[in-house]
Amino acid sequence: MTVKFISSSKLPTEFGEFQIHAFEDSRENKEHIALVYGDVAASDQAVLCRIHSECLTGDAMFSLRCDCGSQLREAMHRVATRGCGVILYLRQEGRNIGLGNKIRAYHLQDEGADTVEANQALGFDADERQYNMCLPMLEQLGVKALDLMTNNPLKVDALRKLGISVNRIPIITGENSHNEAYLATKRSKLGHIPH
Repeated sequence: MTVKFISSSKLPTEFGEFQIHAFEDSRENKEHIALVYGDVAASDQAVLCRIHSECLTGDAMFSLRCDCGSQLREAMHRVATRGCGVILYLRQEGRNIGLGNKIRAYHLQDEGADTVEANQALGFDADERQYNMCLPMLEQLGVKALDLMTNNPLKVDALRKLGISVNRIPIITGENSHNEAYLATKRSKLGHIPH
């Protein structure tokens, strides 16, 4: 198995106390995180879940170029409000092109390219992310079915191909004048569903 559980601990946040679980993906040489609220293994219903790809600029620097940080905060709030849920935080910065390349893509966007054109100009696919690591992470946590907070139907399809039962729940937040074109491109070129 390429994904291995490392350890877990308490993680108090402004939304409540989560358990943070660390995983190592030896195939990708990356570490991923699961934030768990409540007893997800005991749930007899689909578990509220967000599968969130790392976005340093949005998650930690509050960038308005994207909706990532806003989606992460909203997901943590929803999970804590429901009293049970999980957030898989995947180390796939910039749709898995890396931080430096994401900044290069931002530069191309500053010059007029959209987010897809910028990634392709750098030699990448529009979206390089993988979701195979989600299955062993969810299995370790005892989660079998998801109420998945996402606007991305490709993410839903990828998880279903892994045998995970998924019901999609929209997560619309963080829209602003700085990311209007970005969000429009995600809808028109990446198939994101705005409702």
